[in-house]
Amino acid sequence: MDEILSLCRRRGFIFPSSEIYGGLAGFYDYGPLGCELKKNIRDAWWQDMVHRRDDIVGMDGSIIMHPGVWKASGHVDGFSDPMVDCRESKMRYRADQLFYASVEVDRQIIGYVCVLEDSSMEVAALEAAKQLKSKLPVRGELQPLQLKCYMDAPETVQKLIPSPATGTPGALTPPRAFNLMFATHVGAVCDDASAAYLRPETAQGIFVNFKNILDSVHRKLPFGVAQIGRAFRNEITPRNFIFRSREFEQMELEYFIGPDADWEDLHRQWVEERLHWHHSIGIRPELLGLQVHAKEKLAHYSRACTDITFRYPFGQQELEGIAARGNFDLTRHQEASGKSLEYFDEEMRKKYIPHVIEPSVGVDRVLLAVLCSAYGRDKIDGEERTVLRLHPRVAPIKAAIFPLVKNKPEVVLMAQDIHRQLMKRWNVAYDASGAIGRRYRRMDEVGTPFAITVDFESLENGTVTLRERDSTKQRRMDAREIMDHIADAINS
Repeated sequence: MDEILSLCRRRGFIFPSSEIYGGLAGFYDYGPLGCELKKNIRDAWWQDMVHRRDDIVGMDGSIIMHPGVWKASGHVDGFSDPMVDCRESKMRYRADQLFYASVEVDRQIIGYVCVLEDSSMEVAALEAAKQLKSKLPVRGELQPLQLKCYMDAPETVQKLIPSPATGTPGALTPPRAFNLMFATHVGAVCDDASAAYLRPETAQGIFVNFKNILDSVHRKLPFGVAQIGRAFRNEITPRNFIFRSREFEQMELEYFIGPDADWEDLHRQWVEERLHWHHSIGIRPELLGLQVHAKEKLAHYSRACTDITFRYPFGQQELEGIAARGNFDLTRHQEASGKSLEYFDEEMRKKYIPHVIEPSVGVDRVLLAVLCSAYGRDKIDGEERTVLRLHPRVAPIKAAIFPLVKNKPEVVLMAQDIHRQLMKRWNVAYDASGAIGRRYRRMDEVGTPFAITVDFESLENGTVTLRERDSTKQRRMDAREIMDHIADAINS
């Protein structure tokens, strides 16, 4: 993960926001290559979810909506995480990300350890337990640790659990609810009447516009509405780089179905389709998984939810959620607004409130998964290289054009002409600086799938050298075939 972070900073993918002022936790800026990669991921999702389907349309909703929207959806009263503070260090934690274990020697509890949720938390907890045992005058065998979520600890035990920051038992405050929405004000006066919120999700914009969209496009069920947009959550402890941040971008689809539709089959279909999509943009299948939510852990309105997970360097985490949400959202907004959000089924000759299946994924989490899947180090001709094996569809730079030498005008002019032709369709790079091998390495590191070199033979027969990033194989190709070759690779 440290190597990926270094690459992102060094090559202009992602920077800490406001860095010259010390930064602001949970916010990131995307540099020249990062914004290209992010745009390509968004475009791939939009093409596959909207442009290449007849049953889905798009919309782009406002970031700030009427506060009644969030009251009706349950976000004002229930959109919160459990928070605890360390009284000594003043550190703040999400209670459901703290894990504790009793430390037992010869089946006698001698104390407790507490660690933050992490892929290596078992190791950290064992080390803390050994240190605790060595500090106390006890002898005997240390029993295996059983880590449990802090939220599951009885109140009497919570008072004995140490802070992960200081190790002092009882330094943690009791868990309390913390609403994650960013509050703001609309208008010239800051009072209760002008209170509003930055949206914590994009889905509600689709629900409140359901009737507007239905009346304007006249679609029959089943049909979907897709949206890409920014959302804001005041996370207690933003962490793991862009995986959990306070400002992020979502790609969400609400797929509306009738109340009598086979929702279980449709839900399964959407899980399979979304898995296939992640494969199609270059995320390695062996790093993906599925996690089916237990019924007792579902939201009260949810029929089912399956997460597509990804094995990040910091552990297996949710990448995308596909939920069967019933008709909860439309029903709540109809009740709160007094406006009908019913659908008239011409075949059944009756009105009803549709149900919905919701595939929802964060652009930033996909981008991080793409980088983790693509990152690698190997040796070429005895020289170590860093390479991003990005799928051509999402690669920030599709091809790099190199004149073999820069002191031969004819070679330079031909290379510049190829560059001008390719840049009409894609983001491509022109590089005439340094040895050709170093130019290859620079492009490998940012994931450019093709390098095109114009040399002296190019002037004789119109061919160029095409080098493929992953295999490093080179072959001669007619310059007129380059554009079709790149297009085929992008669409493969």
